[in-house]
Amino acid sequence: MTGPKPAVLPITPPPKGEAPKGEASEGESDRTRKAGMSPRPLSAIVLAAGEGTRMRSARPKPLHLLCGRAMVLYVLDSLAGAQVRRAVVVVGHGAERVTKKLLDAAPDVPLEFVEQEVQRGTGDAVGVALTAFTPEELDDLDADILVLPGDTPLLRTETITSLLDMHQQTDAACTLLTARVADPTGYGRVVRGRDDRVERVVEQSDASEAELAITEVNTSIYCFRASVLGPALRRVTPENAQGEYYLTDVVEVLAGAGYRVSAVVAADPADTNGVNDRLQLAAAEAELRRRTNEAWMRKGVTMVDPGRTYVDTTVELAADVTLFPDTILQGSCVIGAGTEIGPNTRLVDCRVGARSVVENSVGRGADIGNDVRLGPFAVIEEGDSISDGASPGPFYTSTSE
Repeated sequence: MTGPKPAVLPITPPPKGEAPKGEASEGESDRTRKAGMSPRPLSAIVLAAGEGTRMRSARPKPLHLLCGRAMVLYVLDSLAGAQVRRAVVVVGHGAERVTKKLLDAAPDVPLEFVEQEVQRGTGDAVGVALTAFTPEELDDLDADILVLPGDTPLLRTETITSLLDMHQQTDAACTLLTARVADPTGYGRVVRGRDDRVERVVEQSDASEAELAITEVNTSIYCFRASVLGPALRRVTPENAQGEYYLTDVVEVLAGAGYRVSAVVAADPADTNGVNDRLQLAAAEAELRRRTNEAWMRKGVTMVDPGRTYVDTTVELAADVTLFPDTILQGSCVIGAGTEIGPNTRLVDCRVGARSVVENSVGRGADIGNDVRLGPFAVIEEGDSISDGASPGPFYTSTSE
């Protein structure tokens, strides 16, 4: 593992009849929950160091765009709603670009960055991330650490909350977010044992025939008790088909030491979908666009054909806006109340006032006033401004300088 070894306690099996060190007994756990104690300190580690070779792109994988934003920003959004105090982002390939993008975006979660200079697996990446924590933080028996990949842009706060709830209700040392899928090919399988407890996660390349038949899969999203994560990682070796340090091996280490390992199945498997290539990127964007359109329609926006309406998550729409088929709104567009856009219209970083009509036209970086009639076949250029009540007519082309 790279980086200095965190100052943490060694893992030892709990005495017979007792909970592992740092784990409340059943009675203590019940009393703690009934007493309504304040939430445990919660941090997160976001793994964003991978090169993403299957994307076949010079752009770092975490920065590929979905509905106008880098995919890793959606992951950070989900953390903001889960009361995460800070997120340590592990960067590697394109580290400078990823760091700058995240700092410029100023997400709601305080960020720190560590670099994994050589990618040697997820276990190694988490080991590097732990160097950002103080010994006191890692010794805190009440603290938890979320670990999640930066390529799961569909992850919602509610899904993370369900993971945290299970983790705290069962007083687990580790809790996995899992999914049940019809085709588990490529995923690590979740192996359960006595009392339905999780025993280990086995990767596809290392699984037996019986394990390959398991349809409950690991999503690579975990919650760990901070005090056991470091010593468990030190037990991990690269003795596997890939020659890497698997974070999944920590599950077997903890279970073998007598700690409880829990799991919660995601209510919607789509929330946990990772993005590894352009096909998965397109599928994730389609789902994100569906969610975005549904949210706007519930707020009073009319979409004549939602399946043919493309609205970035950075766009702002007022009530009673109507979007006709093949409308594309990108970037920082702001559309005023009662305005009609489309069909066959693309606007990028434009402001359109109230009660206007823009049809069969394209525009970028323009300011269109109230009660404007624009199009068809208009082209408005960067910096152009169309005053209130204007009707430029068909085939209008701006002359802004």
